[in-house]
Amino acid sequence: MLYQAIVFLPLIGAIVAGILSIRQQHMPAEIITVIGVCASFLLSCFAFYDVALMHNSITLEIARWINSGDFIANWTLRFDTLTVVMLIVVTSVSSCVHIYSIGYMHHDKSRARFMAYLSLFTFAMLMLVTADNLLQLFFGWEGVGVASYLLIGFWYHKPSAHKAAMKAFIVNRVGDFGFALGIFVIFYLFGSIQFDQIFANASELTNISISFLEIDMPALEVASILLFIGAMGKSAQLGLHTWLPDAMEGPTPVSALIHAATMVTAGVFLVCRMSPVIEYAPLALNLITVVGGLTAIFAATIGMTQFDIKRVIAYSTCSQLGYMFFAAGVSAYPAAMFHLTTHAFFKALLFLGAGSVIHALSDEQDLRNMGGIWHKIPITYGFMWIGSLALAGFPFFAGYYSKDMILEAAWASNSFTGQMAFWFGCAAALLTAFYSWRLLILAFHGKPRCSSEVYDHVHESPPVMIFPLIPLALGAIFTGWFGYQMFVGYDMKYFWGDSLFILPEHHAMEEAHHVAEWVKRLPVILASIGFGSAIFAYLIIPSFPKILVSFLKPIHTLFFNKWFFDELYDVLFVRSCVLFGNFLWLRGDQRTIDAFGPNGLSGLVLKSSSRLSKLQTGYVYHYAFAMMIGVVILLSWYFSGIGR
Repeated sequence: MLYQAIVFLPLIGAIVAGILSIRQQHMPAEIITVIGVCASFLLSCFAFYDVALMHNSITLEIARWINSGDFIANWTLRFDTLTVVMLIVVTSVSSCVHIYSIGYMHHDKSRARFMAYLSLFTFAMLMLVTADNLLQLFFGWEGVGVASYLLIGFWYHKPSAHKAAMKAFIVNRVGDFGFALGIFVIFYLFGSIQFDQIFANASELTNISISFLEIDMPALEVASILLFIGAMGKSAQLGLHTWLPDAMEGPTPVSALIHAATMVTAGVFLVCRMSPVIEYAPLALNLITVVGGLTAIFAATIGMTQFDIKRVIAYSTCSQLGYMFFAAGVSAYPAAMFHLTTHAFFKALLFLGAGSVIHALSDEQDLRNMGGIWHKIPITYGFMWIGSLALAGFPFFAGYYSKDMILEAAWASNSFTGQMAFWFGCAAALLTAFYSWRLLILAFHGKPRCSSEVYDHVHESPPVMIFPLIPLALGAIFTGWFGYQMFVGYDMKYFWGDSLFILPEHHAMEEAHHVAEWVKRLPVILASIGFGSAIFAYLIIPSFPKILVSFLKPIHTLFFNKWFFDELYDVLFVRSCVLFGNFLWLRGDQRTIDAFGPNGLSGLVLKSSSRLSKLQTGYVYHYAFAMMIGVVILLSWYFSGIGR
């Protein structure tokens, strides 16, 4: 029951909070959901000790689910090292977000419903990471999508929030279609969707091909690429990333939950979970590396031009996910999971810290309307420094250990795609440090740019919002040091056991510990340059950015408008779909189906009945005349011989 409780306590909290929200009983809903998630975290700590440290992996069958012919999918919970690491990450961040939400959403009239959504989101993510087969994982995958739709569009009275929720839902369905096809291919190849059977037989299918449109393709390559397409949507990789920044329309706790430890990391988890299959698909690995490297630098270029404080942090999430993916692409799955873990803490810290800034400035999110407030909210200011140092990868903070390990593994892979990802990652490290300190300087330093009325009311957030930042700050400082040897050090094979699989010829993780000294030092040097550049441009000579923007106007316009992806998709997909939909609606539905179907038949009946009704005049002589005509017709018909 202990392991089952980890997954189902948040679900119970969500159901109870949902019932309480009907009667607007907010405080009981907050208490129940917080207790449920925090209890799940404490039990996850025990599971981490028992499974990851003591190596007592366990699989629990909850119920029989689907049994149709050769297809069997039972409701089973899988607890191995990969699972319990995700449990710690998800439940710890979710617990902090739940507690923080009590203060942040204090004035909202629907906060009980909000807490129910948060717990539902957490349950779906826990179901995803404990899945023992692909169908159960897909159930959690879609559950996270539905919950994120509800949370992003929580303030549904705002058109922008409603559009953002729809955008996130639709873009993710594109990736999910690829994921579903990948599951179909896996079942076609293996005759099962249960992980143990798939992993045990993957090496035997390396030479098997499948034919599509008379083209023979390696079967495992096709399956791996389709699964990666699903991961691209959920983890906002280049091409399917456009939903992520718009998700900032939801309340700030939602941003922390989606961007830190849950939804966006599901794609990384999927790739790592399916490593025994993807390892035999070199083309898929190269594709993952290229997409991850391009995403890292692409998102960083956008992040350094944005002014919405939450969007800057959102693009940093997109960039950091790129690091995780190109680590997986060079078979450095432990490094990818290590960065996923450290990133969860410092990114949640940054988002909740940004929420504290927004709260202090009366819901202001534009960096151009901030400044000069560091001495008024010193606690939040200190936490934002810790999160930014960890994000930029400065020595002895969590991001330093995990990000540098990814770059070292990419270099050590000795492949063209790995080297490319290394240089893209180094460039992204420079830009990450730049926009992190750009955010700090614009938000906290310089002259106040908000109104005097707002400035006079700037104050530190209440304890219920500050307290959750403390464990996140500790995680941002110490998780890199604490987890290095277990996750990516010399103990990693013992720690991960069979939950991650790397072919012997893929040696990036081992060689990463022996790269040249300049490879290890370069990211720190570049981060220092980015830090110095931000201080020079925004603190020493504040007019310099405007001069540079005017000089590099086309490039700045490209970055500021997010490489025009939204406009391009609007032309290619949105408008064409709207035109096609209008055509089907007007020509197909109204003028064809309705005109000749329901509307046509009902119109014919109406016209016929209206004409026949004219015969009912109410005059007896009309009816007698009609009877005489009828008699004449009958007699004529009879005597003419037709009726004989």
